[in-house]
Amino acid sequence: MEDLPEPLLADIIKRITVSSDLNSLCLVSKQLCAVEAEHRGTIRVGCGVDPTTEALTSLFSRFSNLWKVEINYSGWTPSHGDQVNNQGILVLSHHCPLLSDLTLSFCAHIDDAGLSYLAYCRKLRSLELSFAPAITSTGIFRVAVSCCYLSVLHLVDCIAIESVEWLEYLGRYGSLGELVLKDCDGISQYDLLKFGPGWRKLQRFEFEINGTYWLSERPDPSYVVGYPSSYDICCDNLKDLRLAHIVTKPEIGLRFLLGKCKALETLYLEYVIGLNEDEVISLFQRCCNLKTISLRLMPLRCEDHWFRTALTDDSLEALALSCPMLQVVELTFTFCEPSYPTEIGFTQKGILTLIQSCPIRALVLNGASIFDDEGMKGLSSTQFLEKLDLVDCCSVSDAGMYLIAQAPCLSHLTLRKCSSVTDDGLAALARSQKLESLTVIGCRRISQEGVQGAAKSVCYSSETESHNSLKGMNVYRKIRQSP
Repeated sequence: MEDLPEPLLADIIKRITVSSDLNSLCLVSKQLCAVEAEHRGTIRVGCGVDPTTEALTSLFSRFSNLWKVEINYSGWTPSHGDQVNNQGILVLSHHCPLLSDLTLSFCAHIDDAGLSYLAYCRKLRSLELSFAPAITSTGIFRVAVSCCYLSVLHLVDCIAIESVEWLEYLGRYGSLGELVLKDCDGISQYDLLKFGPGWRKLQRFEFEINGTYWLSERPDPSYVVGYPSSYDICCDNLKDLRLAHIVTKPEIGLRFLLGKCKALETLYLEYVIGLNEDEVISLFQRCCNLKTISLRLMPLRCEDHWFRTALTDDSLEALALSCPMLQVVELTFTFCEPSYPTEIGFTQKGILTLIQSCPIRALVLNGASIFDDEGMKGLSSTQFLEKLDLVDCCSVSDAGMYLIAQAPCLSHLTLRKCSSVTDDGLAALARSQKLESLTVIGCRRISQEGVQGAAKSVCYSSETESHNSLKGMNVYRKIRQSP
């Protein structure tokens, strides 16, 4: 390989994505080692890497063209030794002038002083912080002021961030296109109103609160009935919206988003308490480019005094009529008793109408006790369905498997906690020889022998998943403390 021209060696190296393979390649020759160092653009630092200033200086000097760096101490214990600290961020900022993407995860020894060194990273465009307990609003504000090209900001489990002057600054002077906030207890929904004109530029937004979120939300003190001027915000460019585990009411900030979005392509509404169906229908009617939707619902006392999920077949009909590009659908129901089917506002007919009206390629039905073998018959005739996930669907039996085996394009099937499906049902799938992949988890009447031959690729587990895992909830979240 020594005789190969350097551009060809660089092209070979770029095609190798596994770090261990790259490290092995560098042992072959000094030339390969030098070419690899020059062309490596990404690196991950964590437990096992010497965090001393001298070692980090050597590391980052060798890879001077890094544009993406992840420092991750997930699973760290004191026995692993020291972590990268503020001085390490200073070394990084001085030796990696091309740095544009930085992720800090479980970095307990980096605080506002360390974050301030990012002022030297003039090209920084993306910053992701996950459990950074020593970083406060001051550090985020310094980044907002000094990194003028910042367009992506993720804050996850940042327990010390409280005031939101940084958010107001980014809204007025920044260029954020993506903002993700998860489990930052010091940031409330109405704080986000201070983002102001920044909403106009934003293309992706996520807000999530885990734990007993229905007990924690405070009313917006600036809300005055009949004077919604503080919510007169434009978000016409928002394409990707995810609201998870929040309470939304007229006097709580983020409800205004559902009435403002026009360009959504992806929408996730996960266990949002206080949804108004009229507002949601209006949203669907405006967002004709919607391609992906996830609705995770639980029964609540509704305005018509029924105890059911907030959305009904009227919402599904609006989707079917207004969103002709819809391809990915997830409908998840939790805390809905199979013996009380009216707790789910949708009907089987409504679900089938949606699937048959749009080019749905991927469908997830979770906790849909209202969906039975007759529903599977309806799915079997859909022309576009390629991927089907049935989770906690107790009314689908072996007969449903016989029927779905006839679906013309189905190639990927997942069954999780489907208690009425047995080995006999999977035998029909094996005979069809259509499936590329089959995943079976926690289905007590399906054996490991029963899945053999049902697809080209098979994943099987008899382990029972927890309710939180099945439904995508984290009710028992605990506030973590800095080690």
